[in-house]
Amino acid sequence: MVQAGSVLWRIVVVLVACLAIGCGGGAPKGKTANVKSGSMPSGGDWTGVWYSPLFGELHMQQEGNRVEGRWQRPRKGEWGKLMGNTDGNLMRFDWEEFVDGLVGPNSKRKGKGYFVYTRPEGDNVDDVIKGEVGRGADEVGIEWTAVKQRNVKVNLASIGGSGSGEVGGGDWDQKNQDEGEPEEPSEPESPEEGPPEP
Repeated sequence: MVQAGSVLWRIVVVLVACLAIGCGGGAPKGKTANVKSGSMPSGGDWTGVWYSPLFGELHMQQEGNRVEGRWQRPRKGEWGKLMGNTDGNLMRFDWEEFVDGLVGPNSKRKGKGYFVYTRPEGDNVDDVIKGEVGRGADEVGIEWTAVKQRNVKVNLASIGGSGSGEVGGGDWDQKNQDEGEPEEPSEPESPEEGPPEP
């Protein structure tokens, strides 16, 4: 009887320790960036087209403190989208990236990220966003720096997930389509000799 009480006592001690310091269970916390928000540069606007050699063109549209974005990698086989919230010159976001033509777990990646909006010193300079994207719950991992493009209009619908281009087909052969009205189908001609009778 003493041994059973001793075992029960050990279980109680372990449970109390787990409650105090937290044991297992729960989802792991992601790595977050150690960045703080500041003031936006005068006239700065998240809405625009941003270019990065690694990620290609990123189109972003801001409404209030919400920003929606889509990017097309330079290879044209990968595109992604993000949705984030701004706080001054800091934006934190969730992202997904898709690989055209793949099915299964390797066809999509997702994670978190952040951008800090900056403007270099000097006259006639282009605004820059600098940040990182991470996989899963992480918002750090791969650096992403992009320069705001001048006189380029935002067009979120031009990148992935919008219409026939996403699933193949579409208007790729539009110039080669026949002109005129389609013909009605005709009855098949009967062969001169039919099958032998049984």
